[in-house]
Amino acid sequence: MRRRNFIAGLASTTAALSLAGSAQADSLRRLGVLMSFAADDPDAKARLAAFQQELERLGWSQQSNLHIEYRFAAARIDQYVPLAKELVALKPEVILAQSTQITTALKQEARGIPIVFTNVSDPIGAGFITSLARPGGNLTGVLQYEAGIVGKWLAMLKEIAPHLTRIALVGNPKTSGSAFDYFPRSAEVAAPPLAIKIVPTPVESVDADIDHAIESFAAAPNGGLVVPPDSTTIVRRDLVIALAARYRLPAVYPFRVFVDAGGLMCYGNDEIEPYRLAASYVDRILHGAKPSELPVQVPTNYKTVVNLKTAKALGLDVPPSLLVRADEVIE
Repeated sequence: MRRRNFIAGLASTTAALSLAGSAQADSLRRLGVLMSFAADDPDAKARLAAFQQELERLGWSQQSNLHIEYRFAAARIDQYVPLAKELVALKPEVILAQSTQITTALKQEARGIPIVFTNVSDPIGAGFITSLARPGGNLTGVLQYEAGIVGKWLAMLKEIAPHLTRIALVGNPKTSGSAFDYFPRSAEVAAPPLAIKIVPTPVESVDADIDHAIESFAAAPNGGLVVPPDSTTIVRRDLVIALAARYRLPAVYPFRVFVDAGGLMCYGNDEIEPYRLAASYVDRILHGAKPSELPVQVPTNYKTVVNLKTAKALGLDVPPSLLVRADEVIE
């Protein structure tokens, strides 16, 4: 009799604990994250670590009061929509979207779920918002770059390699979305005073196509590369950098991670800052703010980084004026 009562009591306790665990899980706020990076990409890990740290600073802790579902597309275009559908089906209260095409896929599936985007350069042209000041829908976030930054990239290349007359803008239209036209339009305005011809150079998300595109461009002399932000070139940055070295093409990149990997130089915002800013918007939305009333934020921390070892390998003398302006020089 005692044994039967003990078993019944144990079963009752187990059921109570199960219900408590279920109740706790139900009480967690739900956040979704969809990245175009691979899950093991060091740059992706650094960005998400900053995002999570800022959430924790704001009082949100994984498994304490917040549950985060992550999905990683690894720049595989065919996975953007399926992963967006999968994430939306989990009914998160807000979603962090990284890149233009990821945001496009989520916008089509989210049906009113608030979306905070990062790594988007043309949110108005992409149809995400009506204005930076008043987004107007269920999307807001952090602007990556205004189109005018391409003029800075061109000027830096001309400064370090005055002989340049041709510059390829390398990117994948399928992963960069409206940004593939966004930067070339500005480049066409900035190029004539520098005596440079702009050569839009579309690539696919396969190594052989990137290799062929850059090799074809390098067949003519006096060329250089501008690599605007795009998940294809970020994921395959080691290949792009190797090709620039093989064909002795001076190149400027949008993020420091390229220079750390051996690229010549970069000018752009801190890759980490937008994720801290995005976390602040996730916090505000979870506390009841409407995305339509949260202005799109603009990063303010821009840096120039130059790799002297790469410059030497390309036979380039870095002008003192560029070295003085550089925030960091890698030797």
